[in-house]
Amino acid sequence: MIEKKSITKKFQRLALFGYIGLLILMPLWMFMFSPRDGHSNGFIFLVYILPLLLPLKGIIEDKTYTYAWANFIVMIYFIHGFTLLWVSPEERLFVLLELLFASAMFVGCTYYSRHRGQELGLKIRKLKDELAEEKEAHSHDSK
Repeated sequence: MIEKKSITKKFQRLALFGYIGLLILMPLWMFMFSPRDGHSNGFIFLVYILPLLLPLKGIIEDKTYTYAWANFIVMIYFIHGFTLLWVSPEERLFVLLELLFASAMFVGCTYYSRHRGQELGLKIRKLKDELAEEKEAHSHDSK
């Protein structure tokens, strides 16, 4: 296994801080401190907790790609947090914690996957290269 640089480890710790923070905060907030009237526990779990569990296996296994796509999931918590910041001032503490953890996870995952990907020699192919290769393949097929 290729050794992680110090900066890579720092971003991984930041990502894990945000991820674990959200994993702890969301169930406590939604089920214990501020239960949602009119919503079933199943719905709350499905919308607020389950998305966080999707990248769990890849994060435990330290999969660089999982850290990259986990950013799509963290957007749910940004939207939720910024919406509640506006409409629910009485929950400001929980909202600020959610935004802190989501921001930490987003920045950590983004830069961890970038640095770790570079260390491992992983590259995202450019679209123009993909299109050129596809065009070349189709031009040979049609001859």
